[in-house]
Amino acid sequence: MNTAGKRTTIYLDPALHRALKLKAIETSRSVSALINDAVREALLEDAEDAEAFEERVHEDLISYDDMIKKLKQDGRL
Repeated sequence: MNTAGKRTTIYLDPALHRALKLKAIETSRSVSALINDAVREALLEDAEDAEAFEERVHEDLISYDDMIKKLKQDGRL
């Protein structure tokens, strides 16, 4: 166990906990390492999403209805 890490308590669904324990055994990793990686990946995805929004901040807005009409016109719906 990484003693340099910050300790916290989380409550997991029992089935999810069981699946994590099995994956930990199969991958020779700890449940903590699996959770840390999953949280890190989720945060990176959020950062990528925020960056994509920043890149598109000056684009014209389009309503949902207009977008649906455009998709239908383009044959994508």
